[in-house]
Amino acid sequence: MAQDTHQVTTKERIKKRLASIAIFIMFAAFLAFEGPTIEIAWVTAILLLTIYLFAFEVVDVDIAAVSIMVLLGLSSLFYPIMGLDKPLVDSTHLFDGFSSNAVMSIIAVMIIGAGLDKTGIMSKVAAFILNVGGTSEKRIIPIISSTVAFISSFMQNVGAAALFLPVVARISARSGLPMSRLLMPMGFCAILGGTMTMVGSSPLILLNDLILTSNTALPADQQMDTWGLFSVTAIGAPLVLVGILYFVIAGRLVLPTTESESSTTGSDAMQYFHDVYGVDYELFELVVTTGNSLIGKHLDDIETKYGIRIIATKLLGQETRIGPGALDRNTGIQAGMVLGVVAEPENLSHFIDKYKLKKRDELRTFSEALSNTKAGIAEVVIPPGSKLIGKSARDVWMRKTYGIAMVGLHRDGATMREGEDIRNIAFKSGDTLVVHTTWESLMRLAKNKNFVVITTEYPREELRPHKVMWAGIFFAIALTMVLFTDIRLSIALLTGAIGMVLSGVLNIDEAYEAVSWKTVFLLASLIPLGLAVEQTGTAKWIADQTLSVVGDMPIWVIQLAIGVLATFFTLVMSNVGATVLLVPLAVNIAIGVGADPALFALTVAIATSNSFIIPTHQVNALIMGPGGYRVPDFIRAGSVMTILFLVVMIAMMNLVF
Repeated sequence: MAQDTHQVTTKERIKKRLASIAIFIMFAAFLAFEGPTIEIAWVTAILLLTIYLFAFEVVDVDIAAVSIMVLLGLSSLFYPIMGLDKPLVDSTHLFDGFSSNAVMSIIAVMIIGAGLDKTGIMSKVAAFILNVGGTSEKRIIPIISSTVAFISSFMQNVGAAALFLPVVARISARSGLPMSRLLMPMGFCAILGGTMTMVGSSPLILLNDLILTSNTALPADQQMDTWGLFSVTAIGAPLVLVGILYFVIAGRLVLPTTESESSTTGSDAMQYFHDVYGVDYELFELVVTTGNSLIGKHLDDIETKYGIRIIATKLLGQETRIGPGALDRNTGIQAGMVLGVVAEPENLSHFIDKYKLKKRDELRTFSEALSNTKAGIAEVVIPPGSKLIGKSARDVWMRKTYGIAMVGLHRDGATMREGEDIRNIAFKSGDTLVVHTTWESLMRLAKNKNFVVITTEYPREELRPHKVMWAGIFFAIALTMVLFTDIRLSIALLTGAIGMVLSGVLNIDEAYEAVSWKTVFLLASLIPLGLAVEQTGTAKWIADQTLSVVGDMPIWVIQLAIGVLATFFTLVMSNVGATVLLVPLAVNIAIGVGADPALFALTVAIATSNSFIIPTHQVNALIMGPGGYRVPDFIRAGSVMTILFLVVMIAMMNLVF
């Protein structure tokens, strides 16, 4: 019965889509007789079809874009039947979008962003936020939002938001603030940050190419200059500032408090180990005060006696010591040392009371190094044939050699714990070790034949902090070339991207994986449509019709109308598609009213980032699930943000330019 209902629903959906397409075909035929030229009639019909495909998500946006490109290409075969003198787009230029400056720049930006993330720079930023943000929503939101906005100004905003998603999850877990109170400000500011430079968002990267395309149809005295990297900073920075202030001032009114779809991995894992092995270990941070009687003792003197495991240490001005080769039983305790301790709460209380240690309410020093994304509890089995059989953890210096701290040993249905001298018990085949380890160490252990790693659900991303210098060098080279040379943006950015690969920051497979090929095909496939809109005179014709309605109004009102139009288009279709369709229109309107066409084109490229009311933007779609948001949440918070965006954008553009 349910299957029959599904089939009926599917048939009805297909009928509606076919009916809609038929309407567009009839509209094209109507325009062929009523429009100014048959070329404009066909291009307008394809334009409307594009909007329909995007707005109603008949197919994925990239498939829709490729389909439109194919339709334009087929006009080279059927143009006599269509009543045309020539194809709508020269077939020799149909695929120029794939080699365009804009597309290559976007590919390079994605690779550079992935390279910076691979070195762990983003983890350093996360640690800083966790240290200074505290648990205050009004402090955390500005720090997260401004940091993401800055990063978003130099890389794709969805990439910046994706990088900070796990950071926000950790901050939420540590501070007790719901993710729904933090993710929306972060996501909105990632979008706003894309307006601060000409490489911050796809529409702005694309804009200069569209300007050059429009110049081919303009007389010499109306040619437009392209925009520089920081030409939009005076507009984007106020937009970011207003976005942050909006959530700081009105956040308690517009931000929802919802349950996140994602759960804290650490909590789930500890519940599992409690249920299976009966262990209730927690992670604590202790400070050894000056003059403490613990000073001078070694880890071996205290761990078994008090049933604790010290897995990380940190002295002021020195690196955090964690993982293979960092700690062993002879490591000494020093004044001012911060200890990362895994223990059951009652054992820890006894240890603290004995030595009068300072216990921190939350992780600060090790907030990043011991976060759920970097370390945790895992299960490891000793297999038959392991060289460790007959040896104990002490015999092999397990913590120092392998970077794992054993907190439980499960054998014959019973679990022995720290405090039961488990490190002196010789291993047998089939022993299950409950260990605390960094995920990086666990990945290495998985390749060691002496162990079988049972835990599979843990982050496996391999960071390369030793490559941070190379990543910084090639990022700086790319940025310097963009700022201080006349070389094309794509060449400058690709220099940085290929440098990341050649220096080993990324391997070539990781570079390919960093690229959103859906975005690439979407952008490249829509460029021929923009070319057709411009070269057939369709843009000028639509501009003339618009001018007949708003032509007598002040220029700033007309500019605002274009901004509103771009905002509407970007809500129902991709911002790239909206930019391609509206820039030629805006240029022709500007010329018609005596305004600056480059400024009107810029209005479109910036306004297509004004996408907050519904979760159609990639960033909003990304945060919707983890934040537990619903569409009404975006409508409530996004409506005010949309109005503020338009007001600030028009005001700053008229003040600056």
